[in-house]
Amino acid sequence: GAGWGRRGRGGGAVLPVGTRGHTDGPSPPVPTPQGPAVPPTPVTPRSPPPPAAGCARSAGRVILVLTTFQVPLVIMSFGQSKLYRSEDYGKTFKDITHLINNTFIRTEFGMAIGPDNSGKVILTGDVSGGSHGGRIFRSSDFAKIFVQTELPFHPLVQISYHPHNSDCLLALSTDNGLWVSKDFGEKWEQIHKAVCLAKWGTDNTIFFTTYLNNSCKADLGLLELKKTTDFGKTFKVIGTKIYSFGLGGRFLFASVMTEKGTTRRIHVSLDQGETWSMAQLPSVGHEQFYSILAANDDLVFMHVDEPGDTGYGTIYTSDDRGVVYSKSLERHLYTTTGGETDFTNVTSLRGIYITSVLSEDNSIQSVITFDRGGEWVPLRKPKNTTCDSTARNKEECSLHIHASYSISQKLNVPMVPLSEPNAVGIIIAHGSVGGAISVMSPDVYISDDGGYTWARMLEGPHHYAILDSGGLIVAIEHTSQPVNVIEFSTDEGQCWYKYTFSKDPIFFTGLASEPGARSMNVSIWGFRGNFLSRKWVSYTIDFSQLLSRSCEDKDYTIWLAHSSDPSDPSDGCILGYKEQYRRLRKSSVCQNGRDYAVTTQPSVCPCTLQDFLCDFGYYRPENQSVCVEQPELKGHDLEFCLYGRRELLRTSGYRKIPGDKCAGGESPSREETDMKKKCTSTLLSPSQLAASPSSVPIVLAVVAVLLVTAVTGVLLIKKYVCGGRFLVHRYSVLRQHAEASGAEGTEGTDPSSPPRKGGYHDDSDEGLPPPLLQSNTPGLPPLPGGGGGTSQPGPPPGCPWPGETQQ
Repeated sequence: GAGWGRRGRGGGAVLPVGTRGHTDGPSPPVPTPQGPAVPPTPVTPRSPPPPAAGCARSAGRVILVLTTFQVPLVIMSFGQSKLYRSEDYGKTFKDITHLINNTFIRTEFGMAIGPDNSGKVILTGDVSGGSHGGRIFRSSDFAKIFVQTELPFHPLVQISYHPHNSDCLLALSTDNGLWVSKDFGEKWEQIHKAVCLAKWGTDNTIFFTTYLNNSCKADLGLLELKKTTDFGKTFKVIGTKIYSFGLGGRFLFASVMTEKGTTRRIHVSLDQGETWSMAQLPSVGHEQFYSILAANDDLVFMHVDEPGDTGYGTIYTSDDRGVVYSKSLERHLYTTTGGETDFTNVTSLRGIYITSVLSEDNSIQSVITFDRGGEWVPLRKPKNTTCDSTARNKEECSLHIHASYSISQKLNVPMVPLSEPNAVGIIIAHGSVGGAISVMSPDVYISDDGGYTWARMLEGPHHYAILDSGGLIVAIEHTSQPVNVIEFSTDEGQCWYKYTFSKDPIFFTGLASEPGARSMNVSIWGFRGNFLSRKWVSYTIDFSQLLSRSCEDKDYTIWLAHSSDPSDPSDGCILGYKEQYRRLRKSSVCQNGRDYAVTTQPSVCPCTLQDFLCDFGYYRPENQSVCVEQPELKGHDLEFCLYGRRELLRTSGYRKIPGDKCAGGESPSREETDMKKKCTSTLLSPSQLAASPSSVPIVLAVVAVLLVTAVTGVLLIKKYVCGGRFLVHRYSVLRQHAEASGAEGTEGTDPSSPPRKGGYHDDSDEGLPPPLLQSNTPGLPPLPGGGGGTSQPGPPPGCPWPGETQQ
């Protein structure tokens, strides 16, 4: 069942924009939530596709809402949960709390939503301290019926589904056991003890680390990496002296302690741990870390932390074996406190990533790559904008994007950048225009061509969502004041229209739409009243009333991606080929519909230097396209160890980007020669082991919900580093006379609390009533000639109503 959710402190499921998990460094234990927990947690299991003849069809889109209230006491805590279900996109809800026996749900575990439109969901109940095991509630029919199941263990973190078989479950217990179920949680079997971290691999493979002596923390760097392919009947040790491990694409990574015991090296396996090669990356010490930023089947982005308390490191990109790496970006911002990085995969167009670098004066600047890390450049200044006072030259500056780091620093940024695979070329993000990121309240910017050009979309911070595969964009202002207006655009953010969805404003807490950006519905969540009389409310707006016509062939146009100079024969060539997309015209007012599929027409390009990364031992200086040799390696033979044999690399400084499809053209010389000498390509010493018991305290990463929207090929992984290091980087602060009022837009930037959805404070009522839900909101602005009138304000200057021809 496709699922989405949102979690405040102690409340329900989690929706990561890009799920990252650590690769090198221990996982933090999941904290027990303290204090009252809160806003409703909507989760939408997506109904299955149309069934075969003779099968009953599912009853439409399902939304589950979990509300919680918790009061911590000296010895124990008191809590109450309410569960609601909707079958009509959230227009009406039914209280189904009785289906879970009015049990208080462990909100730090969220709602465990099953993969592959399975309709499965698991809720973990809170059990009194004297019980021998936990309690879960399982449903396999989109929450129509829940089955209560007593567990033989207390789960430590959210139960994990097998990625392709939702009947197979994996769990870690508070007493350090690894448990599996093959019948959707009805029966459980402990297959190992002393497990620190466990992950599903391909097929039925389970990878996990175990400690041998004391605990995960005490044995960090001395752990064993094991795997089982038969649900625990047999085990194989595939690595020793393990610090941590991770999975990305077809790669298995392990961070391994060196013989000296003071540094670590990354090892890579392409055959699920049967053989290993040491990655040609710098080793890291105790206070440094590695982090896989992105990985698919033929390329890895690896961050290597710099020595010392710098808050930055270097991004390296791999070859298709994950062994040979080249420098891609220096001074890449990645803090040690909390592990925040702005690295963003733009899913709406291939090859594009955005991140932040830390300049010499500690200001933060945004950069973008269009060729999978081959070259990084500043983001172009949006048209019709002026450079703020962070720019040294008022005529030359660039756009800087706010992402995870800005949110961690409690700036007035409610959302990270947004892109969707089926909304081709569209990126929406908060940002500022100047010499560096500013602390002033940001505006919202949009790109419709994958980040080559940008335009200011909305003034001030907003919450936003993409609907109908990019044919519709909606937004609500981020403010501490009650709101009753939603804004929408049918032309990719060029013109905006306001709609009053309620006479009485609400304290807004979030926008909710179905995963995949195909829906025409959006739900607005919030509450009215004060602490003692708070009532949650949700409005569901169905925009199909406005965009009632289905798109036809005439509504689409052919668009060449990555195009910058139509007169250049190589225009649009990225990673070796051009792609022409069939895109909706901005002037067309119609529905793409749920069946809309992105269609492309690819054509292969001749090779140029842009199709090559800098080879091992070479790098591209900032804002240059030519690869130069690293000074420390000049005059030395370039040798590396591959699969236990020493290789000599003769190169002119370039190697083809993994996945690049170009043919002919440039062909820089490159040769790897086997020197017929053995070498140490791995520090790992795998050996066969029979199944044997052990013991373990787990430190698994924070709860994550399995989103069943198509997350194609890219795994984002976030590191976590223990220790007391603290680092704050300087945001460029505008001079007070630079803006009209001196502090315009700074309201709501409370340094003592993180940014919140407008006006929401982390408390709730004990007797939370059912959400007051509006049916599909009437009175959307009618199209010309539609009659009926409207109380809505007129369109902005220069913008007709959707579908109206501009004079």
